[in-house]
Amino acid sequence: MRIHQLKQVQLLPITLSEAWDYFSTPLNLNEITPDDMHFEVLTKGLENQKMYEGMIINYIVRPVANVPMRWTTEITHVREHEYFVDEQRFGPYAFWHHKHFFEDHPEGVLMTDIVDYGLPLGLFRRDR
Repeated sequence: MRIHQLKQVQLLPITLSEAWDYFSTPLNLNEITPDDMHFEVLTKGLENQKMYEGMIINYIVRPVANVPMRWTTEITHVREHEYFVDEQRFGPYAFWHHKHFFEDHPEGVLMTDIVDYGLPLGLFRRDR
């Protein structure tokens, strides 16, 4: 399987505490996921919860032709105000490992997302 990587760096004009509070709240995933994924959190009881190591979150996504796909991720690492990592346990990718880093910056917070992923369906993959 070939592993691909996406990296996105953003400067957010907010404090580190504000950034952490927002991005470590699982129900905010609906707001930050692109609309074309038609993302929906299925896990109940997440109100007022922060991510923690071992947290399992179930979703439905509709990335292609509005066909629903179940997706389950686990929060595997958390260091408050620094980073957290989510990994796919079941879902649309052959592999998914997503790191979220938060760093103080003179103009706010530097947020870095790094996603390492493998595409599904060997038919569409090039493993060279």
